[in-house]
Amino acid sequence: MKLMKLITLLGLGAMVSACANIETATRNAPFETTPAVTSASVDVMAFAASGPEVTAPQAALSAFHITQINVDVPKSLKVSEANRYYPSGDIVWREDPLGDRHAQVKAIFEDALQRGAATLTGGTPVILDVTVSRFHALTEKARYTVGGVHSIAFTMQLRDATTGAVIGAPHLVRADLKAFGGQHAIEAVARGETQKVRITAHLANVLQQELSAGGFENPKLGFMQAINQL
Repeated sequence: MKLMKLITLLGLGAMVSACANIETATRNAPFETTPAVTSASVDVMAFAASGPEVTAPQAALSAFHITQINVDVPKSLKVSEANRYYPSGDIVWREDPLGDRHAQVKAIFEDALQRGAATLTGGTPVILDVTVSRFHALTEKARYTVGGVHSIAFTMQLRDATTGAVIGAPHLVRADLKAFGGQHAIEAVARGETQKVRITAHLANVLQQELSAGGFENPKLGFMQAINQL
């Protein structure tokens, strides 16, 4: 398996080096060429319809009403700060300042899930427990050039808010999202669609679908997604 992954990654490197026609950002200037946009200054849900992978939120009918959300980002998850097209690691996140990446990912999940839960109008009060197993956004190098896939996975478990009894079995959710690269990424940031804004809106939408629309179906995003799943 490791050999196959190495061969695949070598092939990816050859493919990237051959992409002479890819539109890239200016390398001698900071990537964020527009004023920084924080999740606090942008209505995240306003961008939920920015692409086919995210849909605009609607008042959702659900059998559940989420009263509490617990997010765990285990310290056992490996963080990578390597600036490669595809670094090894469970957590790859660069849009916040260098620091506790586990805490940063947890904050993104908490914000997103609270937003998603706010639209659920069902009856049974439940607690939502989420354990993150992968949060692989783009490195600087990939963001400057080819883009890729935000590879995200987590396990969710519902519990009765009154008794604490589990409802159903733990459920693994793969929630990948197309990641912009090069000039496309710069233009998105200029519109306020940072990686954090897009991922937060996406995860809110994923929760809505999981609890009100028969489950979220992970999109098919091609070669880069297949690399992430090796």
